[in-house]
Amino acid sequence: MTPETALQLLDYAAVAVFAVTGALVASRSQLDVVGFIFIACLTATGGGTTRDAILDRTVFWVADPVILAVATAAAILVFFTAHLLESRYRALLWIDAFALAAAVPAGVAAAQASGQDWPIVIVMGMVTGCLGGLMRDVVCNEVPLVLKQGELYVTCAFAGAGTAVLAGLAGAPEMVALAACALVVLVLRAGSLAFGWRLPVYRTRPPQPGRPKRGP
Repeated sequence: MTPETALQLLDYAAVAVFAVTGALVASRSQLDVVGFIFIACLTATGGGTTRDAILDRTVFWVADPVILAVATAAAILVFFTAHLLESRYRALLWIDAFALAAAVPAGVAAAQASGQDWPIVIVMGMVTGCLGGLMRDVVCNEVPLVLKQGELYVTCAFAGAGTAVLAGLAGAPEMVALAACALVVLVLRAGSLAFGWRLPVYRTRPPQPGRPKRGP
């Protein structure tokens, strides 16, 4: 499989799954079918659009408009089936985890195809994985998943992209490095959802009383 084909497949996978999460959030906001399509497309393309703009590449859905058709089809499917889910929010969390695991390696692959150095590769993986969901939640007035207190989300994207870089430096084939990236993202995110894996969060502390002044 060529790198170009791998990147295209990763983009399709990320778009389809992120579009489903966008449509699920639209269902929670009780939008009409056009609203479903808009939120699904925004979620599916937001991170990749930002990535391509930063890398000065042709935006992926402009180069391949089938991307929008995939997102639209996912939105319409969810519009007619979302009511069948017992807990749409729980489903959203898990589907979003799989979307993140597809989007981060897509961002990594795009940055590598552009010949970027490893810090840019890591940042582009994080941007591709996180920004679409952030846009979705802000537009729909939801608490962004990327900012949920203590949850592993951006950390998953960072760890996955870093894994891909390290695997590449160690001489692993590109597809192996991207697969390792996706696996690390999914395991960390699933661990956060299923077992409560967290990072320490900042806790405010009352100001300490000053020391008494000494006499002359």
